[in-house]
Amino acid sequence: KDTINTTRSTNILNNMTWAISQTRSLMRGLSTNVPSMAFRWNLTVSGSPAYTSSALKVYSLICVLLLAGSCWRAGAVLATGIHAIVHDSVVTYEQVATMTRQTADVLRRQYSRQPLEFEKRMAKVQEENLERLTEWELILHEFQTAGYAMPDTAINDMVESRVRATFGDRRTAAKTLQAQGMTYDKYRELEKRRYIVEAMRSKNISSEIMISPQKIENYYQANPEKFKVEDQVKMRLIVRSKTSESTGSNARKICDEILMQLKQGASFAEMASLYSQSSEAARTGGERPWDMVSDLVTELREAVVKLNVGEISDVIETEQSCYIVKVEGKKLQHTKPLADVRDEIEQDLLALERERLEKLWIAKLKKKTFVKYFP
Repeated sequence: KDTINTTRSTNILNNMTWAISQTRSLMRGLSTNVPSMAFRWNLTVSGSPAYTSSALKVYSLICVLLLAGSCWRAGAVLATGIHAIVHDSVVTYEQVATMTRQTADVLRRQYSRQPLEFEKRMAKVQEENLERLTEWELILHEFQTAGYAMPDTAINDMVESRVRATFGDRRTAAKTLQAQGMTYDKYRELEKRRYIVEAMRSKNISSEIMISPQKIENYYQANPEKFKVEDQVKMRLIVRSKTSESTGSNARKICDEILMQLKQGASFAEMASLYSQSSEAARTGGERPWDMVSDLVTELREAVVKLNVGEISDVIETEQSCYIVKVEGKKLQHTKPLADVRDEIEQDLLALERERLEKLWIAKLKKKTFVKYFP
């Protein structure tokens, strides 16, 4: 037991030593960035420089965080541990985890049997969300240092508008937010920050970007695979479930009788409306939108490939259902013409250009603002 306690004490001491060395390193970094960070050395006591209140605030923050970090390294995990410092604001592990939670649930289901792939993708999402939150703090700091302000009336109007759009009314909003562990005041502050970030992005990233026709044509020529369309088929379906308690054992027999009537001239749409167990059949007469042939189940795919437009299949059986198919149209694999995708390409290029301009803007903000990441 004494040996264990001695080891723990040694570990904590080593980590505190690490924290102090990191603090010194950070302060050396601060002293070399005095002009851009608006820190000022204004007093000297016994030959040592003293900080202004702003500098002391950051210095104290860093000392506390690094000492807390040393405890974390010794085994104490802090939910509010610091992931990044931006000027005198922080991004916590908890904030990153909150932003990642919904995506984490999706990835966990998607890669439930691939733990290594799950960890890899989670790490990427966490890294992206850390960067997104850091960018928010950079933009908010730029808003403050530029001397901008938002009247309370404007904030209230904006928040009320978003409450109506998201929740319907404030009462519903309060209940929903409470269930999510968030107060209305916290939600209001979050929406205020979000609004400021959006406004600053709009102000600093030109909304009047022009994409020339030549750029659109070049993009089309350089990305032919993006505009290829696989074989498609337009069908009407009659479906009878083999797993239904009431009709399961008779599904094939019923489909055989329907097929006989179709061969005698009955309307496929009417028969689908009357007999298909598809939820949409009564309204659409069994009509489906254009389907990619490759997306169909094997039995259907093999049948429609052999049918010509206007032809009706025999009864097609799968493990779950019986089908009768009428092919109403076919489109062979082709490349969409430029005229059909010009608007789509323009929107893609606009998004890429805005992304490029935003990266340049964020890079400029990082150059003039103190940013420190904690892995």
